[in-house]
Amino acid sequence: MRTTLITRAGAVLLAAPLLLAASPSPSGPLKPVTDAGTSFLTATTLAAGQGADVAASTGDYLYWAFAAAEGRTVTVDVDVTLPPTAERHGAQSWSVEFFDGLRRRQSCTSGPQDATAQQADAVLKLRCSLRQVRSWAEPWSGDPLPGTYYVRLTAGQVPQQDLGLAAQVKLRLTERGGAGDAQPEGGELNAPLVPPVNAGTAGTAPATAPSAAASERAVAPGEDDESWISAAVTGANTRWYWTVAGGILAALAGVAGYRLTRHPRGHRPTPQPAGPPPPQPPSTY
Repeated sequence: MRTTLITRAGAVLLAAPLLLAASPSPSGPLKPVTDAGTSFLTATTLAAGQGADVAASTGDYLYWAFAAAEGRTVTVDVDVTLPPTAERHGAQSWSVEFFDGLRRRQSCTSGPQDATAQQADAVLKLRCSLRQVRSWAEPWSGDPLPGTYYVRLTAGQVPQQDLGLAAQVKLRLTERGGAGDAQPEGGELNAPLVPPVNAGTAGTAPATAPSAAASERAVAPGEDDESWISAAVTGANTRWYWTVAGGILAALAGVAGYRLTRHPRGHRPTPQPAGPPPPQPPSTY
């Protein structure tokens, strides 16, 4: 396994502001936060095991940030109390998403990440489980590494008249796993992946003598069954034959095209010989 030092260093730097917030409080469970950010830069920080209870407006983007260590699997549960039914004008679609410290979207392994509430529904429930945070990853992969993560809650499809209506959002973060379980579930092999070298032997059919007719039709390996046509168009001078043939065909095509496209000439009438001049009257002078 290769360790991506640059990626891990970046994750540690991104997680540094949240290390103190991620440590559990000795006085018991932490109170939920009552606000949320509106972008990645203004995301509200959540400690380990801390939730949020926020009064929001329909259509707002809500952001929270937290720190996740290697081996941890984080799950977020969201309950959205929708505006009163009498004030709504149709169905609403909500979505919850995870992003890592580099703002790459992380896929969910379970839960209804996207849900639609009909006009008669009062509460909408969402759930998303982040993939287990790994201790290493290849540079080309998007596997979650230790560091800062963001939760984003959005209302995707909402009637225009319902934008800005008051809604109540309750968010809960739960974690499981530890540093000793930094590899994904099922990441250990029970046996080496070694393909068999000699899987079996092919069956041999009894040898039979070829018939006389087949022997007559068979061609010896050293002989070539060629005709005079194939011999004329193959060999070292093949390209010269094809060049000459192509030139002849091009000339014929040019003559035929000229004959087909030239303008027809009309037949001129044959001039008749002139007759004797008419007699002239005598002059009076």
